Amino acid sequence: MLGAVARRGLARCVASATPRMALDRRGVSTTQTAPVAPAGSQSRRGNVAAASAAASMDFPTLPRGGAKLEAVPWAHTFVNELPADPETTNVVRQVEGALFSRVSPTPPDGAPYLICFSPQVARMVGLDPTECARPEFPLVMSGAAPLPGAAPYAAVYGGHQFGQWAGQLGDGRAITLGEVVNAADGSRWELQLKGAGKTPYSRRADGRAVLRSSLREFVASEAMAALGVPTTRALSLVGTGDSVLRDMFYNGNAKLEPGAVVCRVAPSFVRFGTFQLPVSRGAGEVPLSKMAADWVLKYHYPQFLSEADPYLAMLREVTQRTARLVAAWQSLGFVHGVLNTDNMSILGLTIDYGPFGWLDKFDPDWTPNLTDASGRRYSFRNQPEAVQFNLVMLANAFLAADLVPREGAEKVLYEYSELLSDTYQARIAAKLGLTSYDAALAEPFMRLLYDSAADWTNAWRALADVRSADGAEAEAAGGVPGMPPSLAAALNDGEQMSEEGVAEWSQWLQAYRARLRADGRPDPERQAAQRLASPKFVPRQHLLQYAITAAEAGDFAELEALLEVLERPYDDQPEADPKYSSPPPPDMAGKPGVCMLSCSS
Repeated sequence: MLGAVARRGLARCVASATPRMALDRRGVSTTQTAPVAPAGSQSRRGNVAAASAAASMDFPTLPRGGAKLEAVPWAHTFVNELPADPETTNVVRQVEGALFSRVSPTPPDGAPYLICFSPQVARMVGLDPTECARPEFPLVMSGAAPLPGAAPYAAVYGGHQFGQWAGQLGDGRAITLGEVVNAADGSRWELQLKGAGKTPYSRRADGRAVLRSSLREFVASEAMAALGVPTTRALSLVGTGDSVLRDMFYNGNAKLEPGAVVCRVAPSFVRFGTFQLPVSRGAGEVPLSKMAADWVLKYHYPQFLSEADPYLAMLREVTQRTARLVAAWQSLGFVHGVLNTDNMSILGLTIDYGPFGWLDKFDPDWTPNLTDASGRRYSFRNQPEAVQFNLVMLANAFLAADLVPREGAEKVLYEYSELLSDTYQARIAAKLGLTSYDAALAEPFMRLLYDSAADWTNAWRALADVRSADGAEAEAAGGVPGMPPSLAAALNDGEQMSEEGVAEWSQWLQAYRARLRADGRPDPERQAAQRLASPKFVPRQHLLQYAITAAEAGDFAELEALLEVLERPYDDQPEADPKYSSPPPPDMAGKPGVCMLSCSS
């Protein structure tokens, strides 16, 4: 399980300021005094200061195995096989004739310290997890020192943002260190530092990230993986020791915030916009789209290389993966918040965690993105259609590059809606505990959730507590026969229902129990399956804010506790604090970062 060995094996690591062998900013091994993390910043998940533990410290419960930092098995196929920006000066500019610019992280002025890391992700990429406890680790993962063998770069791409073509975008605050190959299984992973300084694509920004946004991305990445949803991952969260000026809501209230860098991990960070930008610039740039497609086929979809039309096969696979991804989002109540084409993964992953959120009260029109507050283009209700638009834009780029036939592309796009619907209905059937989807039950249930201001996560989870047997009507929580207390507590803030609400819920529950009896599955079997489809724990906005507030004060215990709960989202975890499965209390409802965020959040 994520982090379990870190909690056992690194719990006794403490901040210190003793001489350590470390890499300086040129990458040369030197002896130095390691920086100390903020007071009170001890976390059991990972080493919280650059010198929390010596490389030679014994970790009896943290299995060794994998590469050392100095011997990461790099591949670097992206930079070796694709055209690079000939200009090497790191200044903001339009970049043409290339798919990336070589650029190194800008070392922070402060003293980097490790907040937490994922041993599971370390093993996934082939890195020995004990390497994350070395004093060098926060230096290289903050950009303060180069990681030996890395070939850092920032990718260039374009995108439709809120439905409008935005032209050149690119990695404005993300720098990819390179690709590593896990020697044990041959899997390929890109390591990317988000918040490590300016790139040629930073536009008016500084390329830095704040602790607030970095912590959110780390938690969301690992929580989404635990939920079983395709996602980018996070290896580490490092504080830079610097302060970063941010105006959270773009309203003139800028303030200094703690800086941080998250190391993101994915097989590839290629996006829909990677293919869009070259074809938008005319015939001279079009070959770049084909080069990118050939690279993606070679390393990520090699099964299609022998197909008669490999590009169409890849487009179909991307469409199918994306349809299944959106179905997962919709069933879990996840709202991405900024589904621009530059935030869409060519591998069908959840990517670019910015102003995301999980539904508390069920509101189909909810969006966590302040920038989207007026149009709600990317609201919960509109996500499937927004993603369909993005797929059409990707297909148009493939067409413009003469990679796929129009008729074939249109057929593939038609398949999106059908697969999305089928996958979503299967997920909803599982959440209802049914052997097959039943619109006559599912659709009225959704309406009841909305009318009852239901907590999305808790209401679905509580549905498993409904008993199918005759005589279950003896329960009458909220005045509704057959309603378990857990479900009543998830509706109307736990308040008494109106007479009309009692009647509507009574009628629905009666039909629901009849269907459960008709399916014939024993309650224990059915209920266990339901709980595997409806998590008890998700990273709610207010929980993230609790962790952020504490972390900004140098206390990572709340982050540690939240991550521990989110490792097993489908388990009951009766020992967990009830706050981790509760909707936001009234005093958190209007706080910044809870109900609404900006794209820089």
